[in-house]
Amino acid sequence: MQDSVIWTEKYRPKDFDEIIGQEQVVKRGKAFVKQKNMPHLLFAGPAGVGKSTLALVIARQLFKEQWRQNFLELNASDERGIDVVRIKVKDFARTRALGNVPFKIIFLDECDALTKEAQQALRRTMENYTRTCRFILSCNFSSKIIDPVQSRCAIFKFKPLSREDIFEIIGRISKNENISIDEEAKQALFNVSGGDCRKLENILQSSAAITGNITEKIIYSVASQPLPDEIKEILGLAIKDKFLESRKKLLNTMLENGLSGLDIIKQIQKEIWQLDIENNKKLEMIKLCGEIEFRLVEGSDEFLQLESLLAGFMIIAQ
Repeated sequence: MQDSVIWTEKYRPKDFDEIIGQEQVVKRGKAFVKQKNMPHLLFAGPAGVGKSTLALVIARQLFKEQWRQNFLELNASDERGIDVVRIKVKDFARTRALGNVPFKIIFLDECDALTKEAQQALRRTMENYTRTCRFILSCNFSSKIIDPVQSRCAIFKFKPLSREDIFEIIGRISKNENISIDEEAKQALFNVSGGDCRKLENILQSSAAITGNITEKIIYSVASQPLPDEIKEILGLAIKDKFLESRKKLLNTMLENGLSGLDIIKQIQKEIWQLDIENNKKLEMIKLCGEIEFRLVEGSDEFLQLESLLAGFMIIAQ
């Protein structure tokens, strides 16, 4: 019977040594476990870079077999209000920990989604229950956490995984799952994932379900993104005064890959730097991309704005 476990959980690290990237953060986490003591922690960084994983690893290493009884995980984006802090968090925090570690851990994921009132209530709870409880707060943007909460935490900044880290994860998974991935596909995985390990593993699992020999084309197809060569062709036609051909190719690429206007703008912006034109013209194109993206976010018609973008590129390139 085929393994039915989702790869993001199957390959989630259980120990500090298994965590790839974030060396400085992991080093500090190890030191806290060794001392069996730690302050409240605030993990800040983009999605899929190891924030939840490190919190789970710290709990596993601190409490060993009893980690489930001493660890409460809440997702603040589901339950954003003050009642979560007042009821669930306080009920868990006011009882003593099991085992030889004198505190429990409450992990609040996506806590930048908490309302300001809930964050104020959390501040008081953090103060009142320090004897029996430590908080690990996780967020994408630390600026969305109120200053009084930030000042009570040791702040850990997470960064997107590097190319070497992504390639190491791909190597581990491909060896374990007995799949072959060529170099272009590895680079495509890095480009598509943007340093997000969770996204990488989901795309890789979806691709492996199709075939055991994964290529660049399969990766971009699964990720619903156009091949870089398609975007280059669109831009190449635009700067050569072939507006109608460029427009037709752009619309076909969007429809075939199910892309939104914002998706295509991001791809275009990346490929502008590869064009064989003067640098000041590239800068003008990037500026125009920013303007069109703003219009799309504000609700303008996608196809009309993208046509405007191609027309603008033609004028700049002359």
